[in-house]
Amino acid sequence: MQEKLQIPFRFKEKVEELAKELFYCALESSEKQEVLLKNIKESFFYISKALDCGVCNIKWEQFVVGIKALKPKLQLDAEAAYNNDPAAKSVREVYLAYPGFYAIAMYRISHILWQLDIPVLPRMISEYAHGVTGTDIHPGATIGHSFFIDHATGVVIGETAVIHNYVVIYQGVTLGGITVEKALANTKRHPTIKDHVTIYANATVLGGTVEIGANSIIGANVWITKSIPENSIVTYKSDIKITNR
Repeated sequence: MQEKLQIPFRFKEKVEELAKELFYCALESSEKQEVLLKNIKESFFYISKALDCGVCNIKWEQFVVGIKALKPKLQLDAEAAYNNDPAAKSVREVYLAYPGFYAIAMYRISHILWQLDIPVLPRMISEYAHGVTGTDIHPGATIGHSFFIDHATGVVIGETAVIHNYVVIYQGVTLGGITVEKALANTKRHPTIKDHVTIYANATVLGGTVEIGANSIIGANVWITKSIPENSIVTYKSDIKITNR
């Protein structure tokens, strides 16, 4: 008889608490980070052992280096939100109240773990952020600086997506794959978005060879499966008829 798989479901909540602590730690001063990381380390190793993540002291030290380097990156993300959203009254408001910023921060934390080949934990952190913000960013995605997600809800960014710098996307945007065959697991399945691209609400961009050229604007509700040259504007036209009742 096959042995039953033991899954530590109760550790979902522990990972969520760890993710919150890492978020606060990433935004603190270097002095406070040292204190927080000492407290986080015990929990980190405890969770890693329960999840069979195989974390060792070397990977922990590499992770610490990554966390300490996050603050200036997150500052650029927060400034991008403030500069691109007329409703944002301050960068402080972005830090405290913007779900898109929180989703990006959780992605950047989980991405460090992903780069260290630590299994399970980065996906659990990204799925925690997904549940809180409605934004699903795979930790394997590659995202440059000054990234802004407005309204956040319904955004999907796939594992092999590449997003360059100064990109803005709105709610409901999908950067996905055309097919979901398991045989394609080790291939680039998701699109590349170049610098200074804006993608408006509910646009769908699919395919690993698809590239959205720099300085382009992708309008709302479009469906894209081929590359778009730089400096392009892509729109979807629908006819709306208004008649008397």
